[in-house]
Amino acid sequence: MQPVKLGVIGCGVIGNVHLAAAAASPLVEIAAIADIRAEASGPAAGKFGIERVHGEGAELLDDPTVEAVVLAMPTCHRLRLALLAFAAGKHVLTEKPVAMNAGDVRRMIEARGDLVSGCCSARFRFMDSARAATDFIAGGALGDLRVVRCRAVVRAVEPPATTPPDWRLTRALNGGGILVNWGCYDLDYLLGLTGWRLKPRTVLAQCWTVPRAFEPWIAPGSDAETHFAALVLCEGGTAITFERAEYCPAEAHGAWEIIGEKGSLTLHMLAGSGKRLVFHEGTTDRGTVEHTVWEGDDGGAATSSGPVEDFAAAIREGRSPMTSLEHALVVQQITDAIYGSAQSGRAVEIA
Repeated sequence: MQPVKLGVIGCGVIGNVHLAAAAASPLVEIAAIADIRAEASGPAAGKFGIERVHGEGAELLDDPTVEAVVLAMPTCHRLRLALLAFAAGKHVLTEKPVAMNAGDVRRMIEARGDLVSGCCSARFRFMDSARAATDFIAGGALGDLRVVRCRAVVRAVEPPATTPPDWRLTRALNGGGILVNWGCYDLDYLLGLTGWRLKPRTVLAQCWTVPRAFEPWIAPGSDAETHFAALVLCEGGTAITFERAEYCPAEAHGAWEIIGEKGSLTLHMLAGSGKRLVFHEGTTDRGTVEHTVWEGDDGGAATSSGPVEDFAAAIREGRSPMTSLEHALVVQQITDAIYGSAQSGRAVEIA
């Protein structure tokens, strides 16, 4: 397969993750990079041996050597550059969150045409455990789904060595806080494992900003949430219960589970060793019986290499990537509804 000539816009932490994955892959050739900060693009160019370095992302999109682009800059800039990329005939892979709101995602879909485009929120579905879970669920062992749940709480332990960047908890720059930073991974993971069959319709939620004790730990002026809880009701009676928190004065917790009429599957989204997928089967004669359906080590390498390699393969094979813009739109609709419900104090309907 002819390597895809890739450009990366944004040479921060996640941009360097994409560059490392691209440099190691036979499916990709790094054609150019761009960053308005020379102090970011310079070291990246030196590290990966990149000759074509641009300042502004729009300059890279005019570069005829580039056929596809990764957008790895703050969320508030993604729509503009995605539209410019599509107009220039470039395939587009966006970092997460895909955009600031669902309206922006719809504009991307309308502008995409026949080009390939997707979102990196699929990152954790490239691990072996996620692929095994997807196959197991597709086999129908769980029956009709009743509850899909995630509860992931990061306990506040000690002040960070450096203050996180201001965009991370600023709604005007990032579209939100922990919900768009990590919640989009949870939604993509659970919706993707279940084959994107769930159709969310009603959302009731609440969001909270950082507790007062931890305000010195974050960038001044941060206004986005560090904790949210939501109930999402779907067509057919399935309920999604969803909570995430960081900077939280609570015991650390991480659980993802899919419960059906026939049984349930206990998961762990993050990389780790000695992971298990456990199926709790309902039986008439023995009650609930536990089965290990997969066991092994899940390194984090797939979460780094997966999005770029899948994107490149999708371009050459003429298919959608793991998470298409249509899938990303579903995640963004739920996200928008959570914010809307938290602001209004009422349930929000998703059209």
